[in-house]
Amino acid sequence: TGSVGMDGLIELVNRLQDAFAALGQSCLLELPQIAVVGGQSAGKSSVLENFVSRDFLPRGAGIVTRRPLVLQLVTAETEFAEFLHCKGRKFTDFDEVRQEIEAETDRVTGVNKGISAVPINLRIYSPYVLSLTLIDLPGITKVPVGDQPADIEQQVREMIMQFISRENCLILAVTPANTDLANSDALKLAKEVDPQGLRTIGVITKLDLMDEGTDAREILENKLLPLRRGYVGVVNRSQKDIDGKKDIKAALLAERKFFLSHPSYRHMADRMGTPYLQKVLNEQITNHIRETLPAFRSKLQSQLLSVEHEVEGFKHFKPDDPARKTKALLQMVQQFSVDFEKRIEGSGDQVDTLELSGGAKINRVFHERFPFELVKMEFNEKELRREISYAIKNIHGIRTGLFTPDMAFEAIVKKQIVKLKGPCLKSVDLVMQELISTVKKCTKKLATYPRLCEETERIVAGYIRDREERTKEQVLLLIDIQVSYINTNHEDFIGFANAQQRSSKVSKKSAVGNQVIRKGWLTINNIGIMKGGSKEYWFVLTAESLSWYKDDEEKEKKYMLPLDNLKVRDVEKSFMSSKHIFALFNTEQRNVYKDYRFLELACDSQEEVDSWKASLLRAGVYPDKSAVS
Repeated sequence: TGSVGMDGLIELVNRLQDAFAALGQSCLLELPQIAVVGGQSAGKSSVLENFVSRDFLPRGAGIVTRRPLVLQLVTAETEFAEFLHCKGRKFTDFDEVRQEIEAETDRVTGVNKGISAVPINLRIYSPYVLSLTLIDLPGITKVPVGDQPADIEQQVREMIMQFISRENCLILAVTPANTDLANSDALKLAKEVDPQGLRTIGVITKLDLMDEGTDAREILENKLLPLRRGYVGVVNRSQKDIDGKKDIKAALLAERKFFLSHPSYRHMADRMGTPYLQKVLNEQITNHIRETLPAFRSKLQSQLLSVEHEVEGFKHFKPDDPARKTKALLQMVQQFSVDFEKRIEGSGDQVDTLELSGGAKINRVFHERFPFELVKMEFNEKELRREISYAIKNIHGIRTGLFTPDMAFEAIVKKQIVKLKGPCLKSVDLVMQELISTVKKCTKKLATYPRLCEETERIVAGYIRDREERTKEQVLLLIDIQVSYINTNHEDFIGFANAQQRSSKVSKKSAVGNQVIRKGWLTINNIGIMKGGSKEYWFVLTAESLSWYKDDEEKEKKYMLPLDNLKVRDVEKSFMSSKHIFALFNTEQRNVYKDYRFLELACDSQEEVDSWKASLLRAGVYPDKSAVS
């Protein structure tokens, strides 16, 4: 596992990490990495320093690590450190490394103990380390200290979560042995993102500080809170040792001696201590990289393809050549124009397979929505008769008339024609909405140039809104023209002369084949409740009847419902159901189907309901006035 090829994997990920850090963005690709998590003063810094055999991390009371530290350990013959933010400078004095970490932290976070998610990248070359990459995260804190922000606990938690919730991140959960393991902050956070304990490695510190007569044997044997990757115990230097500049190499020997001589840990001394932990981590991260590399590679390739596709647009672009800029601008505006036209005409390169859009939606407005709106304003016959009666009487005045005056007819007809204004203007609004939405979809390709995108959208939308005003004026003018003169000589006008002729034509028409208006799946909502709820059938709507079949092969007909005296009523969507429902009922209070007064039909969307209503409308099944809002 420590072979050259495998070490090459860690070096590869290190180079990727540096590349993303240099780009100044957090990598959308989740790099395989190890994040070090633990409460304040759990011993995280000591564990990392023991790996390097050098003191190089800032220490002190309160929150010391205030930015993530990406620590890349590289096996080398000479010993030195370098930071990504000051490339080329080699640090051989590790006190200077500490000062640089502190200075770089303050540069971004200020001196008020605030925190930042921008990482510091530190690479240490040494003959005493195994190749390994770790991310040292701020210690989990509970109470703000000094002039720290009041929500410091939440900020630290969110930052830690940002790293450890990634599937490719191994979690090194550091817990002191002199606290109850059940209260371990590190394990608690790890459990949230890794409930099965598959990517968590436990590290138990301060084993030498446990009360006499107690030990952590059960934990270290992975029996108390089992993790798939197990626990490793370590003994770090005490604060007194650190202050007294106790050599780390001597501390590692003391740690080895502690495990060999302790009666509870003697039997597993070869699986304890910092050198073993370093070896385990090297193996774990290497295997982890090997497992995640294929998926990571394919993800990287797909991102590379999309970036190359984006770069294609800039290939011949010279920023200081004004002619190039103009050409690029013209090309993009031209492309926008072509896209917009294609979306309306219906031959676009990106066909929406999820919903109607562009020209198709506008088509539906004219062929389904507009007729439906017209029928919704269907007049009340009793009311109309009353109006006609009053109009005739008022026009006759004190005279008792013999014939129906034309003026009464015109007054009533004009009143009905004016009612068309509402549905017509509503249709203009719907078309307008769809055009604006199409503009937004077309400007997505200009997203790389936010100003151009914004301007294009503003100019085109402004132009469309200007046309909307003119269209509305034109529509209202057309309706006024219809109102101003009633042409009773028109061939479609039913006068006394051709009323007879017209009715005979109608009866002939109905004798001609029973044409199919629509077919499709619908759920019958209120039938078969005893048999386990609603059921889906294949429905066929003709000019005279509504039939449903077992399936779309139309072999087994379940029922045929004549359309005479049928109307449509809306049904409120129930709290539990995701379906949208409408109901058919008989205006003569008869049962519609067997002993059911209503036939409730359910669709997946309101749009589908409206579409079926429009089809029923063509078959002469109108919405119930009392149900129309």
